Amino acid sequence: MTESGFGQGPGNTIVTASDNPRWQDDGMSVNAEATVHASQSNTSSSTSAAAPANPRLGTPLDPSVDAERTKVLLLGSGELGREIAIELMRLGAWVCAADSYEGAPAQQVAHEYRVLDMANPEQLDALFAEVKPDIVIPEVEAIATSELDAVAALGVQVVPSAGIAAICMDRERLRVLAHEKLGLPTTPYRFAGSLEELRAGAETVGYPCVVKPIMSSSGHGQSIVRTPDAIDAAWHEAQVGRRAAGEGGISRVIVEALAPLDYELTVLTVSSSAGVVTCTPIGQRQESGDYRESWQPAAVDPDTLRTAKDLARRCVEGLVADAHAHGERGWGVFGVELFVLTDGSVLFNEVSPRPHDTGMVTMISQRLSEFALHARAVLGIPVSEGHVDLALGDGQVGASHAIVVEGDGRAVFSHVPQALAEPDTNLRIFNKPEVHGHRRMAVALAIGNSADDARAKAGRVADALAVTVR
Repeated sequence: MTESGFGQGPGNTIVTASDNPRWQDDGMSVNAEATVHASQSNTSSSTSAAAPANPRLGTPLDPSVDAERTKVLLLGSGELGREIAIELMRLGAWVCAADSYEGAPAQQVAHEYRVLDMANPEQLDALFAEVKPDIVIPEVEAIATSELDAVAALGVQVVPSAGIAAICMDRERLRVLAHEKLGLPTTPYRFAGSLEELRAGAETVGYPCVVKPIMSSSGHGQSIVRTPDAIDAAWHEAQVGRRAAGEGGISRVIVEALAPLDYELTVLTVSSSAGVVTCTPIGQRQESGDYRESWQPAAVDPDTLRTAKDLARRCVEGLVADAHAHGERGWGVFGVELFVLTDGSVLFNEVSPRPHDTGMVTMISQRLSEFALHARAVLGIPVSEGHVDLALGDGQVGASHAIVVEGDGRAVFSHVPQALAEPDTNLRIFNKPEVHGHRRMAVALAIGNSADDARAKAGRVADALAVTVR
């Protein structure tokens, strides 16, 4: 059993919905049946793009002034960005990979790369003016979203849209859209802009509760608060532990009830010119808010499967509708994160407007990985139900195992032949230049006859590797 957003933690106190009436406060019930109006259809939704696309592909190195080529600019060049770059290049696009440091994974494979502070509006605007991209794909959150709005206004395709990128960076805007406008079930929550407001919000949702900065990710600045005397420390952690804390200012926070969580799911959802479709749900294990393992398909009962896919579809359709209302396409892969509670209820948690780290398992479990699906969608290629099929035999499961390296220096991998000696295994080494502290440096992949078998096999790949930090 786990607690919301914090992975598996021994010794944690769990409350149940039936034991605590606050779960029904303000209509924010954990009973999915009360708030989910599920469509039982598994077909694509009718959501479509605002306008057709006809990208010019296959001549990325044409130097002429009137070259007919599609130029894609990646903002963020980590391991997920690298796979996206490879898939775009396979389809004939020109790719420039930008990041805050040199030698990032995607920069090593792209046609060109740039190094800049993407949160600096002037630097980002200068990059757009120099590269003149047709498509901009944000792959990190530390981006000056005002410049995304500006470049989208010039007719550049921002993926999935400038508006969606801004909404998904802001937990307050996202929760208001998801729960208050789309009617998706969530944990009870309040927002706070001061310590006093946080105290009042915590009293409303009750203890134990979770405090998170509005603008952050991957567990940064988050706290579990079990008693009122810990609220001050949670407020402090939200201010100093969040991403971009060095920029100063006061961050608003969300305080939400600590869900009696059984497990978490990721439902990769694809918006394309053919509409919105959902992939088979992915199970996961986290440590301190960071992904460590994932497997697909997750073992869920039929009712949970239907509800999970319906919530994911409704979430993405709502975001895409916002994009269409502003003249943007809203195409791409979304990682919809869901909580499944001990009573079987399914709650919306968050959504990433890009491929998800837990989705790296799709490099071995699906016919088209999340990265291939993302590349197709943003280029205007229709993605239907048949494109998101699993590439597994009956009863088989795919698994991924993140390889996190600790140390200070360059990470050198060896014993790769031994690690991949077992059939149905694979490995992606990210080639990140250095590690300082701890950093995800590779991922092991495997197919097994059950989730336990696949996870164990991927774990054996990781264990067989020798990593030396120099």
